[in-house]
Amino acid sequence: METEARYTLVGGIVLLVALLLTASLVWVMGGADRVAYRHYTIYFHNQSMDGLDINSAVKLRGVKVGVVTDYTFVAGNKEAVRVNIKLDEATPIHTNSLAYIKRNIVTGLATVEISNPDATSPLLTVIPDQEQYPVIAEGSSDLDKVTTDLSNMAENGAQLLTKMNSLLSDDNRLAVSTTLHNLQTITSELVANKQRVEHAVQSFEDASDAVKLSANNFKQTTSHLDDNIQKLSDNANNTLTQATAALSDLQQQSVIISKQLQMLTNTANYQLNQISRDVHDSTNTITATGQRLANPRELIFGAGKSEPAPGE
Repeated sequence: METEARYTLVGGIVLLVALLLTASLVWVMGGADRVAYRHYTIYFHNQSMDGLDINSAVKLRGVKVGVVTDYTFVAGNKEAVRVNIKLDEATPIHTNSLAYIKRNIVTGLATVEISNPDATSPLLTVIPDQEQYPVIAEGSSDLDKVTTDLSNMAENGAQLLTKMNSLLSDDNRLAVSTTLHNLQTITSELVANKQRVEHAVQSFEDASDAVKLSANNFKQTTSHLDDNIQKLSDNANNTLTQATAALSDLQQQSVIISKQLQMLTNTANYQLNQISRDVHDSTNTITATGQRLANPRELIFGAGKSEPAPGE
């Protein structure tokens, strides 16, 4: 009986302790629920959610300010993962805040990291249409940028390898081999015909000297021809100048002769007019004299009474 009583006592004490612990947990959880939170939504279109779970930490500048409450897939043209978070009420979330996934390389656990590029921008409080909470825009981490650069580098390297493989294809290698063989053949022929080549080069040099000499002679001939043409041009200019002067003198003499002829013509006209006038006067005198000589009686006896004519 004593042993059963001790077991009953121990069981009662354990049960009492369990009830006290349960009450303590309920009290602690109830106090935690009284902490004020703000809820936000994030749409991740480009980043992987690997390592992210419910209650994963949400950090701002490395300080835990909230947790992930739930996430789900969103179908449509812009497929994404919608993640809802709750943050401490005092956490400053601005309109230009960005959220991205930060993953621990060793453990693989992921957290949601929030950055505020401009702390002076307004706080994010507006709830978009058809949304339950304000939406924080998706950002990108430095690790994502490095990963993107590495991916681009790997893609460029793959393209370069593809081009090198195309360059070193069987056809190209055969063409290069053929070209080298032809080049070797040409070199061998040049070596075998070295004397002929040297002779051809010497002939070319002689021809060049001959052409150079001919060019010099032609230059001298051209120079003499230029001198003769210059002298001929000078003589022609002198002759033309003298001819111009002679024509000018001839023109002056012609003007003088023309003036003299004009004066002579005027004088002759005047003399002819005088002679004509004298001839006219002489004609009148002769006519009057003839009329007097036509009646001798009157010339001898003077003018008398004239006999009447028949019928007067």
